[in-house]
Amino acid sequence: MPMDLPMTNTRKPELLKQVIVIVGGYGSGKSEVAVNLARYLLLNQEDTINISIADLDIVNPYFRSRAAGEQLDKLGIKSIIPVGDNFHADLPIILPQIKGAIQDPQGTLILDVGGDDVGARVLSSLGSVFDKETYDLLLVLNASRPFTADVDGSCKVIKSIEEASRLKFTGIIANTHLMDNTTPEIIYDGLKLAKDVSRLTGLPVKFLSVENKMVSKLDLDRIDVPVVILNRSLLKPWE
Repeated sequence: MPMDLPMTNTRKPELLKQVIVIVGGYGSGKSEVAVNLARYLLLNQEDTINISIADLDIVNPYFRSRAAGEQLDKLGIKSIIPVGDNFHADLPIILPQIKGAIQDPQGTLILDVGGDDVGARVLSSLGSVFDKETYDLLLVLNASRPFTADVDGSCKVIKSIEEASRLKFTGIIANTHLMDNTTPEIIYDGLKLAKDVSRLTGLPVKFLSVENKMVSKLDLDRIDVPVVILNRSLLKPWE
């Protein structure tokens, strides 16, 4: 089960839209963020709200939120995923349930979309069902990845995803890590980059996501944005 926010940083992310679209490049940690955000919202909601997550990641066959479907179902989070032979498909399968959930979200819907502009193209086929008043499009920004290692590269990624998806970003998630080689300084540097991109683009940093084992190593006085703690759910097939 995910941990609550540290007592020294109890700010909660401002996620008020019913549809939350999580987008990020290969290796950004996007699917892990999507799964843990679903858990976070379930545990930290003040009212009883249905939480659903839909897997639209057609790029990475290993780290996709559909792999955590059974875990999420046990928590009461509905997973909208392909079934049967289509479960492992790498083709852009748009389930009718996803379109219906976007048009009429019953609670909060999280869409896990991957692969920079390549994966984001799947959203363009759904563009007509999005209401700009009801969705957040959030970039998972990992400064340890080559295409988002600096402000210029990050802005190019933002532009390319917007063009491919035909949607506009509304915020940034700072999620810099190097898996087991992550250090506090890597996390601080990633948050700084996210803030630099925020200042240039006007997109707010919605929250910082940090793996649970790193929380005790951080100086939370250096972190002035909400924190969502990650518990790894998506492992490689050989792990």
